[in-house]
Amino acid sequence: MRDAIAAALAGLRAGEGGPFGALVARGDEVLAVACNRVLARKDPTAHAEVEAIRAACAKLGSRSLEGCDLYATCEPCPMCLAASYWARLDRVFYACDRADAERAGFDDARVYRELSLPPAERSLPLLPFEREAGLATFRAWSEKPDRTLY
Repeated sequence: MRDAIAAALAGLRAGEGGPFGALVARGDEVLAVACNRVLARKDPTAHAEVEAIRAACAKLGSRSLEGCDLYATCEPCPMCLAASYWARLDRVFYACDRADAERAGFDDARVYRELSLPPAERSLPLLPFEREAGLATFRAWSEKPDRTLY
């Protein structure tokens, strides 16, 4: 966790992004350390956890981080939590929680509230569109003989 905190501090001092750092480890081996790079990359998805997951996967040459743990300076936001599930991480350790982030000016609480609402009540409309045409992609996937399930 100390390395994740150090990355967070270095990143915020360099103007890369907010006060967030993350580290992916497999046992005692550190696979990746990252800071939040939202400002530097002008990318709202460049959260420290996502950056660390991407770097660890690249290092291992795998889309799965089974057997690995994530250390984050803050409780992962919904996007980073979902990425942790998709990466198949074993555990997530965090220092600060979402209430700490909110007190520092980060609006994760808004996203958590929105996700708890039925889709029709959210401020970001999710509207079905061209379903029949879109189903062609799933048919193509289902028919692909060499597909890899994940």
